[in-house]
Order: sequence, then structure tokens, then C-alpha cells
Amino acid sequence: MRKRIAGGLGVVLAVGAAVPAAAAVAGPRVVLASHGHVTLSGGRADVRLTPRNDGWAAVAGATVRLHFSRALDGPQQLPEACAVADPSTVLCGTGPLAAGGAGREIRLRVGLEGAPGEVRLEVDTLREGDAGDRDPAGDRQRVLALDTGDDYAF
Repeated sequence: MRKRIAGGLGVVLAVGAAVPAAAAVAGPRVVLASHGHVTLSGGRADVRLTPRNDGWAAVAGATVRLHFSRALDGPQQLPEACAVADPSTVLCGTGPLAAGGAGREIRLRVGLEGAPGEVRLEVDTLREGDAGDRDPAGDRQRVLALDTGDDYAF
């Protein structure tokens, strides 16, 4: 009886080993990321970014989370698809993202409390819907911007 069980497991392991790891995950492939620039000047951060879907499946929508290392300074005027989530975070909807394509550019300007000399910005692109992102580590970008008026890429 032990030989039969061990033999059966050997077949299962051999079959499992023949399937590539990427194929073992069910669902369409999505690879989301957002790239852009941030400029810090006089306590204001100007952000412009473009979300991308480099996967094989379209996404009905995604959310870009912009987390600043400093709190926002009071009420902000944000683009229509964006909202303040907490004192230092803004969320922006991307709308649909075609497979292998870029979404619409998102631009916003926020005031930061205390007019800091530098700010760290973390940008996460979060999927919505049933598609599976096989590279979630690539969804996060980080950048340190100094109060120089220069563009810092992420």
C-alpha cells in the first residue's frame, strides 16, 4: 500500500513540476505600474503620472494611492477622480486600462503642512476587478523630492 501512495505522489509531483509557475495562477495577467514626476517648491508638491497596464488583460479600473511623508496642508483642490483618503494620502481613479497600454495622465498639486524642505512620495497602483497582478512588487514606486523646484522621476 505504501508503494502505491508513494507512486501516486510521484506522478502528481511530476505533473506539477511540468507546469510553469506563471501558468499555475488562474486568471488573466495584469502588470500595473504608475510612472511620473514630482516637484516640490515652497511647500507645494506637483505630481504628474501615467498609470500603465503592461499585462495581457484589460482592467476595468485601478486606483493610484499617493502617500506623502508629510500631512496635507488643509483642504485641497484635486482633480475630479481624486480624493483625500487620510491626512497624508490621496487616491485617484485611473478609469479603464487597456492591455499593454497607458491610461490618462493624472496631474495634481497639493500643499504640504509646514512647507518641508523634502518629502517622500510613495505611489501604489492597485487593481480593481478579477484580473490577477502577477508582479505586485512592481506596483509601488518611491521617490524623495527636495524643495528645489526640480523634477524627480519615479
